[in-house]
Amino acid sequence: MIPVPLDELRPPGAAPPGLGTAGVVLLALAGGAALADWLAVARGIKPLEYVAKPLTIALLLGVAAALTPVDDVRRDYFAAALVLSLAGDVVLMLPGDLLLAGLGAFLVAHVDYILGLRHDGPDVGSLALALLGVAVLTLPLGGRIAVALAASGQSELRLAVIAYVFVLSVMVAFALATGSLLASAGAWLFLASDALLAWDRFVQPLRHSRLGVIVTYHLAQALLVVSLTR
Repeated sequence: MIPVPLDELRPPGAAPPGLGTAGVVLLALAGGAALADWLAVARGIKPLEYVAKPLTIALLLGVAAALTPVDDVRRDYFAAALVLSLAGDVVLMLPGDLLLAGLGAFLVAHVDYILGLRHDGPDVGSLALALLGVAVLTLPLGGRIAVALAASGQSELRLAVIAYVFVLSVMVAFALATGSLLASAGAWLFLASDALLAWDRFVQPLRHSRLGVIVTYHLAQALLVVSLTR
């Protein structure tokens, strides 16, 4: 059976995939909210950060809802991932040690991204090759973080981080295997954001790490959302 491109299966007269006017406006607003959050992080303005950080993801969720996707099922999974990311952002801003809860929310978000990328997605060969390539980077990185956590006696968190790194690696591999440049760039930026965060928190403090984490995180989410139109 010869595969048929998804856009050729759309009903006659249906709008072609794209952001649309509402999507463009919401994406611009999300960009403004992200810039405000980056400024808040750089200057240490906590009240602004508490508003701008979740607002950015909420607006990107609006973009996902407003655009016309190539694949409606993939859009649904990506929207669920954004909702969980929003929940994770809020949880991690609350007082108290809620790192495991936030980590859990983002882990399930990545599972949703995987399910979305998997739908009508890559063949087994492309996925296997992508997994191998990603593992070359994430295995030593995850191992170094796991060793640091074990040395500090955080065995429960170590297991959670190992599981998270595994799921994140699979998400990146699926994005690469789809052949989508936007999804691939978004996935790599997500990996960069989380790697920077984990290294700064568990291995060695890094200068300006919080700003680097939030910039790469927002760009990752935005690129994944826009990839729905390609």
